[in-house]
Amino acid sequence: MESKTEILYFVYDGHCPICQMGADLYRLRQSVGQLKTLDARIEKDHPVMQDIAQAKLNLDEGMVIKYQNHLYQGEEALHLMAVLGGDQGWFNRLNNSLYRSKTIAKRSYPFLKGARNLALKLKGSGKIRNLEPS
Repeated sequence: MESKTEILYFVYDGHCPICQMGADLYRLRQSVGQLKTLDARIEKDHPVMQDIAQAKLNLDEGMVIKYQNHLYQGEEALHLMAVLGGDQGWFNRLNNSLYRSKTIAKRSYPFLKGARNLALKLKGSGKIRNLEPS
């Protein structure tokens, strides 16, 4: 029997330097399958972006991960990244030690979101506005 490779989609804001660093550094254990990063500003027509819109998830409120046919946003996505990323590499070890606790992920996510918003403002980037008609 052929095994199906699981794909995890990490949807982030490509204008945000913090999000870009996370997308570049985040690596999953091979047992999870493939990681595909999607820049929400560029990949607007991707089927995962359509799933996000149907679920009415506002990407200006936080990153989204699609894994095993489920969408996770914000602190849920942060927690999932920590759990799935394991301890391979310094970034995953740090992420795992900080955010494997749902409570810590929930309490710290507003600060991470605030840092993202500040970085976007300093860069002069507007919002993604993925839920607004094109």
